[in-house]
Amino acid sequence: MLPFIFLLVFFQALGALVGAFSAVWSELAYVRMMRDGRIDHAERAHLDYIGHGLRWGMSLLFLASFGLVVVSYLLQAATQPALTAQYWLFIMLGLLVTTASWALSRKQVSFKLGTAVTFTGWWFLVFLTLGQMPPLSFGASIAFFVIATAIFYALLHYARLLMVRGK
Repeated sequence: MLPFIFLLVFFQALGALVGAFSAVWSELAYVRMMRDGRIDHAERAHLDYIGHGLRWGMSLLFLASFGLVVVSYLLQAATQPALTAQYWLFIMLGLLVTTASWALSRKQVSFKLGTAVTFTGWWFLVFLTLGQMPPLSFGASIAFFVIATAIFYALLHYARLLMVRGK
């Protein structure tokens, strides 16, 4: 059973990394595409390809996470992941990234805010998956996420400004 658990952890980490690197790739691609002020057909196809990477990353992430919870329950592990604050932060961030991406694609939220939320969410998921997040309570983790999103909002806005003006 141990190799199966390692495989699930690997898939969870792979899903988080695919999503985070797709988010970085999409930011860079979007800025390059907007230098001329419009997105043509080839550029739209490129963005669709990146979108597939984001969907596959989230799917791998959620399926592997669900598998780990089921395996932990079946093995009657002492610490059930579904009872930890980190697990619920993980699930909340996954749903937030999915919802923000959906709202962004439907133009229900501003582009700057939507991309900052998804970008920060993906990187938080990576750090949670790799066990690199500090052990915080659920509320403190949410506050940390909000502050990090505000910082990335400003950084991404400033980076886009520099890259577009530096034609």
